[in-house]
Amino acid sequence: MSLTSFRLNGKTALVTGSHRGLGSAIAFALAQAGADVACHGRANDPGTICTQIQSLGRRCAYFSADLAEPDACSTLIQNTVAEFGSLDILVNNAGIIRRSPAADYPHEDWDQVISIDLTAVFRLSQLAARQMFKQGTPGKILNIASVLSFQGGILVPAYAAAKGGVVQLTRAFANEWAAKGINVNAIAPGYMATDNTAALRNDPVRNRAILDRIPAARWGDPADLAGAAVFLCSPASDYVHGHVLVVDGGWLSR
Repeated sequence: MSLTSFRLNGKTALVTGSHRGLGSAIAFALAQAGADVACHGRANDPGTICTQIQSLGRRCAYFSADLAEPDACSTLIQNTVAEFGSLDILVNNAGIIRRSPAADYPHEDWDQVISIDLTAVFRLSQLAARQMFKQGTPGKILNIASVLSFQGGILVPAYAAAKGGVVQLTRAFANEWAAKGINVNAIAPGYMATDNTAALRNDPVRNRAILDRIPAARWGDPADLAGAAVFLCSPASDYVHGHVLVVDGGWLSR
């Protein structure tokens, strides 16, 4: 097999939640593999990601949107196609987390987490698939799940429910779209050093308990997802459908 099967030259990717953290690392990795990238975040300021991508000689655009808003998903897809002329890869990475005991979990937190972490994944995937069908070209959709897709977690019932749903959406979409040339897969990261885990890493007791269970003996770095993301967005994974690739330092094997 040639390494060219991992190249993304001539492809356009949209990576949600790529202002920083996991999404930023994935967006940069796709650009390194040759893709032009539409980046997204809630902040109006794109930060450094577009500059980093453009330094590779790739095109980049940044779109600000709150995915909890009703029209945000369709606008994001439309803006990407208008800017680049096509959409070949969608990475559903954007997500939030809210922590509270289940018995006291605020309804507004539940609604917001489900809206961004699950409903937006459905809407964006549906819209991206329609665009790919229209183009008549193969496409890739990569969802970012979590080890909490398989576990209940602590104090995060909405997040666990949403990420469990992401895995099931991945499989449901793959069942319908594989024969139409669209690969739908997911990555389930373990405990990664991002803003979402700052509270855990800053808690000496929780931090130690988590590290003691990870065979790799460290928190994951966003760059640890780069290889998995490029593989699942490239021709190298053309016969991989409905798969959830766990990148967790061995957490689930413990």
